[in-house]
This record gives sequence, C-alpha cells and structure tokens, in this order.
Amino acid sequence: MNLIDTLQRLGLAYHFEDDMNAILSQLSSSGQSDGDLLTTALRFRLLRHNGHKISSDIFQKFMDKNGKFKDSLKEDTMGLLSLYEASHLAANGEDILLEAMELTEAHLKQSLPSLPTQLARKVSSALELPRHRRMARLEARRYIQEYSEEIGHDPNLLELAKLDYNKVQSLHQMELTDISRWWKQLGLVDKLTFARDRPLECFLWTVGILPEPKYSNCRIELAKTIAILLVIDDIFDTHGTIDELVLFTNAIRRWDLEAMEGLPEYMRICYMALYNTTNEICYKILKENGWSVLPYLKATWIDMIEGFMLEASWYSNGQEPNMEEYVANGVTTAGTYMAMVHLFFLIGQGVTEENVKLLMKPYPKLFSCSGRILRLWDDLGTAKEEQERGDLASSIQLFMRENNITCDEEGRKRILQLIDNLWKDLNWGLVSRNAMPLAIIKAAFNMARSSQVVYQHEEESYFSSVDNYVESLFFTPIIN
Repeated sequence: MNLIDTLQRLGLAYHFEDDMNAILSQLSSSGQSDGDLLTTALRFRLLRHNGHKISSDIFQKFMDKNGKFKDSLKEDTMGLLSLYEASHLAANGEDILLEAMELTEAHLKQSLPSLPTQLARKVSSALELPRHRRMARLEARRYIQEYSEEIGHDPNLLELAKLDYNKVQSLHQMELTDISRWWKQLGLVDKLTFARDRPLECFLWTVGILPEPKYSNCRIELAKTIAILLVIDDIFDTHGTIDELVLFTNAIRRWDLEAMEGLPEYMRICYMALYNTTNEICYKILKENGWSVLPYLKATWIDMIEGFMLEASWYSNGQEPNMEEYVANGVTTAGTYMAMVHLFFLIGQGVTEENVKLLMKPYPKLFSCSGRILRLWDDLGTAKEEQERGDLASSIQLFMRENNITCDEEGRKRILQLIDNLWKDLNWGLVSRNAMPLAIIKAAFNMARSSQVVYQHEEESYFSSVDNYVESLFFTPIIN
C-alpha cells in the first residue's frame, strides 16, 4: 500500500495502473480489518480515492466504549497524520470521519512545534492542503522533492519519477504548441482586442482536470473550449451592450449560420469560432467512436450563454440575486457542465445509453458539486479584483448580507465551510458510484482540486500564482 501511495504521489501510477487496480480490488474484497491506525487509514484512503467501496466502519476498532477515539492514539503521530488524510474523503453522514478530522487536526497543530523536522514538514504540508485536494501534476513536482529527502527512499524510483516528470512535461509542451497554433490561426484576439488571450491558463486547467498522459487529445480539445469560453465571458462582462447580448443569445439558441447575420462583426467572429470548433470536436468524436454528440455539446453552450445573459440582465436591471441563484447560475457560467459533458464523450470510456441520459438538465449532482466548489473558490480568489471592476456582488458579499455578517474575514471563513460541505457531497460520488464512469468521476474531482490550487493564494495575485504554476509544470524541468 505504501508503494501504491508513493507511485501515485510521484505521478508514476499510470505506468502500473492494471497491477495497482488488481491489488486494490483484492484489498477491497478481502474485508480484512487488522492493522494499526496508519495502515487502516491508508487502506481506507487508497481504496476510496481510487473508486473502490469501503465503509468508514473500518475505524470503529479505534473507538472506546464511549464512542470516542481512544486517547492512546494521540501518541501515534504518523497514525494521526494518516487518519487526518483519510478523513478528507468523508461523505455526508460519516460522523466517525468528521470526528476524526477534528481530533487529528487539533492534535497535529498542537504537536507541530515539537516534531522532528522531516515529520513536521509532512504534517505542515497536509494541514496546508490535504492529499485528497491536491492537483496531481503539481503534487508530483512537490513530492519528488520531499521524497528525495526521505531516509530510505528508493533512488531508482526517484530517478524514474524525475525522468517521467520531464518526459510528461515535454508532452505538455507539444500539446501547448498545438493549442497555440490553433489559437493563432483562429485569430479571435486579433479581431476582438478586448478579449483575454490566455491559452496557457486554459491549458493549465486541462492538465489539472486530466493529468494522465493518455488524455493528450482530450486536453487539447478541452483547452480550445475554455479559451472560447473566456472570450464569450468577456463579451458579456465588458464589451457587449444589453441589446447586442440578447441578439447573441438568440443566435446561439438557433445554432445555424444564418442566425449570425444580424450580429455585430465582433460577435459574428466569435460565433463562427464557437460553431466551427464545436463541430470539429463533434466530427472527431464521430470518427473515433461513431457517436453523434452535437445535440449534447450544443445544449451545454446554449445553457452557458443563457446563464451569461441572466447575469447581464441582473446587472443591467440593478437586480441582486440571492446567493443560491447566483451560485447555481455561476456553476453554469464557470463552464462546469460544458467541460464535463465534452469530456464525457472525448474520454469515451464507459459510455452507455443509461448514462448518456444524465447529460441533459438537470445535470448530475457530481457535476454541480464540483462546479459549486469552483464558483466559490473563484470568488474567494478574484472577488477583490472583480469588485474593483464593478462586477456583480460575489458569493462572499451575498452570503454576508443574507447572514448579517459584517466582517470580511468571517465571511470568507463561512464560505470555506460551505466548500468543505460540498466536498462531502462530492465524496459521495466515490461512495455511491452511480452510472457515471470512474474516469468522469475523477475528472469532476480534479476540477474541484484545480480550482482550490489555482485560486487559493495569499499575497500573490491570481495572475502571478497562475504564472508560477505554468512555469513549473510546462517549462522548468527537474534537474538531477
């Protein structure tokens, strides 16, 4: 189990996927409950993280007769750290894991100053951001350094991890070349000078959502959709008049070339870019798998443009939505449903008549939970800049008004609590394993992970933190 965990953290797991799944399946079916706290918590985390069913009742043996964790566990720092990491995979209703999180967090923080340097570094890293919420490729880069400092590490495994990281980085550079060439040929920002020109940022998101090298083509196609999404967002946010936006929304609803004739030139250019890119993606999926998916992809774009139009009408009419209205609509305008439905067909694994029916409104709860986490983290990370631009009130401001909170710090703290609760809802997707393929479940989790990593910054601005991640992931190799 330790080796599987190490391989996953080093970014090497995809090389041993079949062997690891066989071992985890055997662990899952064995039902064994022996082992100390560290081993039990690691087993729980690995099985649930990788989509295998396991009950939180496995921790009952560590409870006393009063239903509390035994006091003796406080002497086992490594066990508590393992339990702390496992507790972040709790689903709603798993009270034993919620209690475990409270206990371990408090004790680990208290004991931190007295821990040996290497263990203190591990604990600090987990308290800063638990393993379950880390973005895979950034974690690989970070953990390679941590692993190199561990006593007794395997030098061959470390060397393989470094070589593999640089090899995958070279793959990403080739993908970026493809995306940059497409973006330049598309010429959107040459004609629409007000629009964001951020293909690197778009690609960063796709690497966060789909970290495995085998999804290269999926990353390229998804990055295209995100790049166009940003341009449409800018049309609605900063450039279009309300009358023009109504015309644009109606044209998207019609989804034919004649519909764009009444649009201003800059909107016609954007319309053609969206229309052609979507049709090209549909053609690739048809050629690859024989599926005609235009109705599904088109529907997500129409939903999103209608969401942008709703926000524009709120702003134009001086109307303030309540928080639930704002967040629910914000999941759509953040591109969550668009991205997940595109990925469902681009990945193409486990597609059935049954689960295809889930891709129309109302979208799966798995998607909405991930999107709500994205929306809330976006507001936490960019609310200050958006407020200075005069945008709509963010979820933080709306929540504070609805709950009579006057302190910004308290408002942000409460939003973080909402995010924690959404993670419990999201984790239910690993417990219930409904009709959705595991690859899509993982992508939804990775979207939530990426949003926290990208938007959780301190003194740095959003832009400098993104630049740092881009440089680290795509341009700076690991040197021996």
